[in-house]
Amino acid sequence: MKPMLYFCFVIVLIRSASGFFEDLDARETSLSYLENDAAATSEPLMVPLTLIQGADSKGAVCLDGTLPGYHIHRGSGSGANSWLIHLEGGGWCNTIRNCVYRKTTRRGSAKFMEKQLPFTGILSNKAEENPDFFNWNRVKLRYCDGASFSGDSQNEGAQLYFRGQRIWLTAMQDLMAKGMQNADQALLSGCSAGGLASILHCDEFRDLFPKTTKVKCLSDAGMFLDAVDVSGGHTLRNMFAGVVSLQEVQKNLPITCTSQLDPTSVNIWLSLAFLDPTYFNSSYENVTLCRGLDYIHSLLSFFSASSLKIWLQISRLLCFFSMQHMMHGR
Repeated sequence: MKPMLYFCFVIVLIRSASGFFEDLDARETSLSYLENDAAATSEPLMVPLTLIQGADSKGAVCLDGTLPGYHIHRGSGSGANSWLIHLEGGGWCNTIRNCVYRKTTRRGSAKFMEKQLPFTGILSNKAEENPDFFNWNRVKLRYCDGASFSGDSQNEGAQLYFRGQRIWLTAMQDLMAKGMQNADQALLSGCSAGGLASILHCDEFRDLFPKTTKVKCLSDAGMFLDAVDVSGGHTLRNMFAGVVSLQEVQKNLPITCTSQLDPTSVNIWLSLAFLDPTYFNSSYENVTLCRGLDYIHSLLSFFSASSLKIWLQISRLLCFFSMQHMMHGR
């Protein structure tokens, strides 16, 4: 096994096990490491919001019934036939009350989405900031369903539309019609809730293209462990159980997973138990959970909380660069 991949895997586990879960509201306002670039010295490219016209006729709408959307910047030159799709993150809503509040924000309604967003980091159009993807077709799909683009139900009493799966499908159809069907290579990425979505939809994304197209999926902080919290409970399990039941996520989860795990467990463990070469180069060996947890225990006992936080941030950057390395087969 090449060390960097194993290192990357362990880092994501440590992030969950050590309890460093930021407040969801705070996380919604921050950029992921994939998008952020501290070295940027010039004004970022501002990309307008494109609403998907006709999406409502397919039932593909945000929580409040408004049209979903994305931001797209076209590729050029050697990247004209390469596509990067980034799924926005921003937590989940697992109760009617949470979802009703959410539809009054940009995470649940197009009415509150920014009309323009800066494209930085992995979405940047500057070669010095983003040497691998600067001239690709780069898309950021806005997140407005509250279930990692995976729900398919509604609550008429609360006027809530849980249509994440339809948003995903409609957005992909729209982008395929705009040239993505001719892609030579395609990368699906996402952060946090979007990172989980990139895992859940990776097989579907692969199936959009012919076998000759090089397809990879990259999840940034999209793995969440079913760990016991400080109060002795299972906060994540309870939260995901609410999302799954409220938005009927179970019918859209990969059957290879639901045949062996309950739907709540799939959301938590999918990225551990069913990793596919589309995520990691098939020449790498599988990583076992037990060995990963052994490393976590050792590291948590060695580092102080403050130094571990800094170390995790640096490690996530190294993890990202290793994934870029794998994407290009170097």
